[in-house]
Amino acid sequence: MSHFLDRLTHFSLPRETFSGTHGQTTGEDRTWEDAYRDRWAHDKIVRSTHGVNCTGSCSWKIYVKGGIVTWETQQTDYPRTRWDMPNHEPRGCARGASYSWYLYSANRVKYPMVRGRLIERWRAALNVAKTPVDAWASIVEHPEARRDYQQVRGMGGFVRSTWDEVNQLIAAANVYTIKQHGPDRIIGFSPIPAMSMVSYAAGSRYLSLIGGVCMSFYDWYCDLPPASPQIWGEQTDVPESADWYNSSYIIAWGSNVPQTRTPDAHFFTEVRYKGAKTVAVTPDYSEVAKLSDLWLHPKQGTDAALAMAMGHVVLKNFYFPDGGKPRSSYFDDYARRYTDLPLLVMLKEHVLADGTKTLVPDRYLRASDFNGQLGQKNNPEWKTVAFDTGGRAVLPNGSIGFRWGEAGRADEGKWNLEAKEARSDTEVRLKLSVIEDGEQDHQVVDVAFPYFGGNAAPHFTANAQNGAINHARVPAVRLRLGKAGEERHALVATVFDLQVAQYGIDRGLGSGAKDFDDNAAYTPAWQESITGVPRDQVITVAQQFADNADKTHGKSMVIIGAAMNHWYHADMNYRGVINLLMMCGCIGQSGGGWAHYVGQEKLRPQTGWTPLAFALDWIRPPRQQNSTSFFYAHTDQWRYEKLGLDEIVSPLADKAAWGGSMIDYNVRAERMGWLPSAPQLKTNPLQVVQDATAAGLDPKDYVVRALKDGTLAMSCEDPDAPQNWPRNMFVWRSNLLGSSGKGHEYFCKHLLGTENGVQGKDLGSDSVRPEPVEGHAREGASTSSARSGVFPEEVVWHEHAPQGKLDLLVTLDFRMSTTCLYSDIVLPTASWYEKNDLNTSDMHPFIHPLSAAVDPVWQSRSDWEIYKGFAQAFSEVCVGHLGVEKEVVLTPIMHDTPGELAQPFDVKEWRKGHCELIPGKTAPQITVVERDYPNVFKRFTALGPLMDRIGNGGKGIAWKTGTEVEQLGQLNGTTQDEGVSKGMPKIVSDIDACEVILQLAPETNGHVAVKAWQALGKQTGRDHTHLALYREDEKIRFRDIQAQPRKIISSPTWSGIESETVSYNAGYTNVHELIPWRTLTGRQQFYQDHPWMIAFGEGLGSYRPPVDLKTTEGIHNIKPNGHKEIQLNFITPHQKWGIHSTYSDNLMMLTLNRGGTVVWLSEDDAKSAGIQDNDWVELFNINGAVAARAVVSQRVNPGMVMMYHSQEKIINTPGSEITGVRGGIHNSVTRIVLKPTHMIGGYAQLSYGFNYYGTIGTNRDEFVVVRKMDKVDWLDTPADDHLIRAYQSQGENP
Repeated sequence: MSHFLDRLTHFSLPRETFSGTHGQTTGEDRTWEDAYRDRWAHDKIVRSTHGVNCTGSCSWKIYVKGGIVTWETQQTDYPRTRWDMPNHEPRGCARGASYSWYLYSANRVKYPMVRGRLIERWRAALNVAKTPVDAWASIVEHPEARRDYQQVRGMGGFVRSTWDEVNQLIAAANVYTIKQHGPDRIIGFSPIPAMSMVSYAAGSRYLSLIGGVCMSFYDWYCDLPPASPQIWGEQTDVPESADWYNSSYIIAWGSNVPQTRTPDAHFFTEVRYKGAKTVAVTPDYSEVAKLSDLWLHPKQGTDAALAMAMGHVVLKNFYFPDGGKPRSSYFDDYARRYTDLPLLVMLKEHVLADGTKTLVPDRYLRASDFNGQLGQKNNPEWKTVAFDTGGRAVLPNGSIGFRWGEAGRADEGKWNLEAKEARSDTEVRLKLSVIEDGEQDHQVVDVAFPYFGGNAAPHFTANAQNGAINHARVPAVRLRLGKAGEERHALVATVFDLQVAQYGIDRGLGSGAKDFDDNAAYTPAWQESITGVPRDQVITVAQQFADNADKTHGKSMVIIGAAMNHWYHADMNYRGVINLLMMCGCIGQSGGGWAHYVGQEKLRPQTGWTPLAFALDWIRPPRQQNSTSFFYAHTDQWRYEKLGLDEIVSPLADKAAWGGSMIDYNVRAERMGWLPSAPQLKTNPLQVVQDATAAGLDPKDYVVRALKDGTLAMSCEDPDAPQNWPRNMFVWRSNLLGSSGKGHEYFCKHLLGTENGVQGKDLGSDSVRPEPVEGHAREGASTSSARSGVFPEEVVWHEHAPQGKLDLLVTLDFRMSTTCLYSDIVLPTASWYEKNDLNTSDMHPFIHPLSAAVDPVWQSRSDWEIYKGFAQAFSEVCVGHLGVEKEVVLTPIMHDTPGELAQPFDVKEWRKGHCELIPGKTAPQITVVERDYPNVFKRFTALGPLMDRIGNGGKGIAWKTGTEVEQLGQLNGTTQDEGVSKGMPKIVSDIDACEVILQLAPETNGHVAVKAWQALGKQTGRDHTHLALYREDEKIRFRDIQAQPRKIISSPTWSGIESETVSYNAGYTNVHELIPWRTLTGRQQFYQDHPWMIAFGEGLGSYRPPVDLKTTEGIHNIKPNGHKEIQLNFITPHQKWGIHSTYSDNLMMLTLNRGGTVVWLSEDDAKSAGIQDNDWVELFNINGAVAARAVVSQRVNPGMVMMYHSQEKIINTPGSEITGVRGGIHNSVTRIVLKPTHMIGGYAQLSYGFNYYGTIGTNRDEFVVVRKMDKVDWLDTPADDHLIRAYQSQGENP
């Protein structure tokens, strides 16, 4: 108003001049400017970060005024790196700088919300039911009532509720489900605990206490490269970004560093000023290509061919150089010391289809193959053998057989990489090739290798060579395995000799490429025909990369991203690149190695977090499940499987032995204890214990007998039976249905039971009626072939697939995401500026806080408080229904336990009569656990007795934690209330929970770190405590990290170290501390000898083209709209304007891009389809459809279409002409496809671990039909409106 009055009196205001006539003062009231000046005023600054799975883990200053967050800026007080290196700061990006917009936006979930139809029925039921549990039963046991709210999921209709009401409803549903079906029908999905550890642990702790199932995420997101566990026995471990600065040659391969690692990209730029060369390998002209000296752009999906060709160049020029030049001594020594290249592999005779005989690589030679087992009494089947330079068979230290056994055994302390013969404890130098070093009798034999480069794949160029089998000449030795009179022999070759032959190197033995221009397998010329990359570029990059590694002892690095991992044959992509790094001695060397960056995976204080997260302080073991297999089964995507086993099995395998469908192999894996199951048994596991007691048997013995005689059945054998459905599901810290859900439309159809865009028919629609399988009461399992798929053999086929398996879907979120819209209950959770938590990253070694700068707004609560509320309500509601109960828990054979030595040679299945059912060896482990349901809340809020009684540990080592428990009691206080938790340390608040993690973890408690290194030293026989002794007295507390980010302490959980002299680099302790990799051989493995790996042609690395998922042929040109339809490969990279789906609905980010769903395609493809920039287009196949606007760009290669993930379909997305429903998310056109080699278990490093090994959610082999849309329907007009066409003709509805 004052400004308005000033305007009215403008000409009558007094004026004075000064400085001559240069200045003038007036009497105006300028208080109107205070609002602008106060915009930057604040009462306090609080440190926090963003829990968004971006890997940044950036420290931010949160400015607060009057209890309101006003804005955020980057903190600049990180501890320094080193005097000779740039620091980690400033860290941040535009996305993070826009986060505070969410707090007070219309997108914010403000109150507990419940689907209107459900809450109406719930309130009515409560009025007549005796208890809340009975009320819930009256709804879900009534099919019409259940379908009433299921069928409108995703269609709005929420009403506001209260916390008391929703807590009671959720508790009643959980109690009913446990009582009626079993606790393993309650599922929880939340990803990436590193981004907000306590928030994750809140839900997983609640689930673990009641017996629910925690779902994996790393494999589901396809962030997990199975090649890492295969080669190293490690999920993934990577260098911090600062170590890029120590490199002198970097290849960014499928990793768009400036766009996806924005806070760390400065290291990539800065190292170039030191003279480092950078190369980008990416099919599109991405951001990282701009920062590189050379851009290689192979056709998408052919990276393995490029990597194999680089490996060919390295082997030829550095291992077998022309002109009498010596082999690289560094490469030679590294290969002998740290890889499996010197180890011996048996060759076996194989009859080809034409009747001719050849030899093929079989398994590693083991000590047990010798008559005297080389004197080994402990695990001789798991000890690998090599030749020394004199040609004698020796037993090197370090293989997995030395890792496990009774304390005090003869071979204790020999699990190390010292260059010693284990029997004599003398120095030994291993031989790489049987025709090198000392004289040795040998013969050159013909060995057959599978060759996939000639496989015809639509849209990809094949290079046929000589068919599906590649023959090469390999030097081999006929080795005597017994003394005179007891002679047996085996024909053996080293992995090195097999590898060199596989790569096509001409050693003068009668096979191999003449030169790099020879169109022979794996040469630069060969790859050019497949990838399109000029051979000269390949030769140049490979030569320079290896030359640099040779001169610097390993300072060549590959930064690699998930783009390489989203292909069905991702293992070949990764193994091709990793082979290159191992050949060049780069792994474990600072400035070198494999820098794999995907999600924010590195939960640094991991072993301190797991007891809290999975309630290991109260009950062991927890239920954990690999999500990819779970969703494949329970969204019924297996019913639509069109990829045949005959399309992926090795040409050297007996195809008759590898029939069936993909789900069959998953079922077999679950029965053998290779993979987990959820649910586990068709019978309620509480009932199983009761039945065992009634039968007078120990529950474990009862389960074994009942599984064998058919009294009990595993749920995986009949996923569509109502007894085996998941019933309650929690989603928190995730947008499962708007981002990561591969096969989104199948989720909608079968799991949720709501409208969907599935266009294809399942296998039952086009096939011969299946016959029952002998010995099983099947509704319809059979081996009959469908026209486009194979019926499963191991599961029941129901004529009609269920629609709507879930009784209840609960989502916790701070914004109304797509997943929220599909949920039955939506709960408002605190934002990252409204709660206390912990955050770590792969990219730097610091631990960060999330801090409550303000109280949670409206009625939101932190995840910890929400799940604490569930626990309290559950403890009250369960009375009269559940008490102290016992149940049976099945767990797979786990990695980093003695169980990983389950089956050393052949695969034997108890169901097929190959062997006995032995829990933990040929079948899942069986454990009886006791659950105290009325005391769930008390257990949730106190640290249980098992930490004091049993202790803690991780990755195969354990230590006592009595001191830490006592100190936690002093820090957090102890519980004073009477009951099961009296006298135990409190975990009441989120800060209490943070302190539990920090106190128990070796990374944040120096005393624990020293104990952990001591425990590892007992296995290795070496002292490693020097890595932590200098920080033994350091204990990092939550208030410490609120003051400044703190650098973690070196621990054996990780393979790098925290030091003032070296940056964190994965594999560093393996190379420099001689700690074995956690593999069968204890070394980095080029070779994989499990029978399934060999049968599927992946014993050695090779190139495998993308698979044909057959998703366009049933719909291309079937539903025309008058516009031309083209088929393109569907690629889903990370975006610049969001982190996955977060920020994609943020107004600030929407204004920086086109604001809604878009796809990118090349100018050539757009022109051929008559598409112009910004046109509305539709992408579709038999899985579903996406409606989006087109971005026509030169940066995109012809043949592909890119859709950044993930873009919410709630933002500016019209209906699909194909499906008639709103135009989908990027996963609307995908479907899960499993790979059998990812199901292997009970075999050294190929054993299950949560988020460690298992099936992955690949999606890049997918093709879509792309066409311009004819009518754009925003679905805002009733379908029967006679004016709808008139509205559409104007481009949108009014």
